[in-house]
Amino acid sequence: MFSLAGHSRRAGRGAAQSVATLQGRAAPIALVLRHLRRILLTVLLGGLLGATLVRLGPGFGVDERDLDQRLGTESRAAIRSEHAADNNIALFYLRYLSGLVRGDLGFSKSLNRPVAELLKERLPLTLVSLAYGVLGGLGIGFALALVTVMWRAPASDVLTAILSGLCLAVPAAVIALVFLWMGAPGRWAIALVVFPHVYRYAKNLLVSTYQLPHVLAARAKGLSSLRVLFAHVVLPAAPQLAALAGISVSLAFGASIPIEVISDTPGVGQLAWRAALDRDLPLLVNITILVALLTLVVNTLADLALAARRPAE
Repeated sequence: MFSLAGHSRRAGRGAAQSVATLQGRAAPIALVLRHLRRILLTVLLGGLLGATLVRLGPGFGVDERDLDQRLGTESRAAIRSEHAADNNIALFYLRYLSGLVRGDLGFSKSLNRPVAELLKERLPLTLVSLAYGVLGGLGIGFALALVTVMWRAPASDVLTAILSGLCLAVPAAVIALVFLWMGAPGRWAIALVVFPHVYRYAKNLLVSTYQLPHVLAARAKGLSSLRVLFAHVVLPAAPQLAALAGISVSLAFGASIPIEVISDTPGVGQLAWRAALDRDLPLLVNITILVALLTLVVNTLADLALAARRPAE
């Protein structure tokens, strides 16, 4: 009788452990699916809002050919009919999504080429520029924030604050002109646009973390400054610092538009500028979705990396 009871308890514990194991394996999958669902919904909503803003913007549907006084009534009606399909945002977006499922991104009327070809040509160059700009901005901003927190000298604090303030106040177009005059690559100008945002956030975060009780206790025990900084300040602040990656991508792309235009770089930023001038709805919607997708993917990768790191801790 006792052996049967013991066997039942062991079987119950085994079943509970099996359930816990299955739940532990299913949790990461559920997390990934939740992030994918959020990315899909956000990208679709972002594309719809972008299309709506372009449609409601001034100058949409205006064609310079319509200003030609030599054209007759039928010619003018034919020109207006070319833009009639884009007037209804709901119908345009439904047609766009149905084409997107088939791999058709639409046709650029201003450049008279398929959007997929334009993005295929220009996207690699912009991705390289964004990588340099984001990594450079994160590296410079975080390094200067670490120097300020470690030294805690008024001179270093003032100098870094002045440098970040200048980069924050100067428009990206002016920075691009300076780099063009110096003959420096324009991608590093993107890093100077990203760096002040990273520096200010990272500095405030590290300073506030440095004043927490467990950090003061570690310093009172006589631990070295570097060990206190990295083990008790940087690592606990890692989740908030990782969130800077997604924000930096959107900042970098915004900066890449004037920088690519001024430096005559044939990237997606220059393409976005031309599409905005020409009110090219299919091209602008695709670029909006592309930027939203890049930002969300970077944020998701940071979240998943942090989620995978927590169980190990």
